[in-house]
Amino acid sequence: MSKKILFMGTPDYATKIFEEILNSSYEIVGLFTQPDKPFGRKQVITPPHIKQFYLDNNLNFPIFQPEKLRGNEDAKKQIEDLSPDFIIVAAYGQILPKEILDIAPCINLHASLLPKYRGASPIQESLLNDDEFTGVTSMFMEEGLDSGDILGLQYLKITPLMEVSEAFSKLSDIAAKLTITTLDNFENIKPKKQNDSEVSFCKKIKKEHGEVDFTSAKNLYLKYKAYSYWPGVFLNSGLKLKEIKLLDIFSENNEGEILDFDNEGVVIGCLKGTIKITFLQAPSKKSVNAIDYIRGQRLARGEILK
Repeated sequence: MSKKILFMGTPDYATKIFEEILNSSYEIVGLFTQPDKPFGRKQVITPPHIKQFYLDNNLNFPIFQPEKLRGNEDAKKQIEDLSPDFIIVAAYGQILPKEILDIAPCINLHASLLPKYRGASPIQESLLNDDEFTGVTSMFMEEGLDSGDILGLQYLKITPLMEVSEAFSKLSDIAAKLTITTLDNFENIKPKKQNDSEVSFCKKIKKEHGEVDFTSAKNLYLKYKAYSYWPGVFLNSGLKLKEIKLLDIFSENNEGEILDFDNEGVVIGCLKGTIKITFLQAPSKKSVNAIDYIRGQRLARGEILK
């Protein structure tokens, strides 16, 4: 008889894991995800990625979208009635309270090499810090934030040009496989406590975190790699910088000086290093080729991009 899984997740990272379980010998008996939310300029009410997948594939087990779990007796009873053997959690967006953790073994697929980067944005944090490796940890959930015992680890090497969307995609594939491996071998796994002396945390990303300047080409490029999906990187003026290449990290230049431009983009000097920007987007305008923006603003070599 197959084991019964209750799945909790919200974005596409979770959907990939969800899909892997659907195609396995395990039986998903229910899905918990975040409520539908307004999205975009027109604030259109939009379901989470995993709910859209659920609807598109006409899945017939129950789906729940509670605003909160803590103190929610209805949610607790709904979970108890499903009688899951395991609760699998991936980027759900809420911390599970003790009364739910006690129902069944709760396993989280966290996109970092714990105890490094507990919290909401581990993938972006690994890119910001120019780490050589990132990965996924399967772990028992407890009341603390990503502090439970480790059940399994899988590494991913971060290549020099890897941006956040590619990292998310590769890590979701890794997490999907690690989920099945953890479930298949659960009875024989010896959980490993996290080393508290190596703990670090990352916070939820806000729009203002994408603001950059031209002091360090490397720091700007790392922010771009981490935030290219959202919120993007932009100057204090609101000008968005898109499709950025790091040219060098050692040259010394005037901050924001236009050093060169061609049909492939504009070379901008930083106090340390240079970058090349392919597209620029002024506030409330469409993204345009950087050379067209420079010409439209009548900017020349030696002038400052602001």
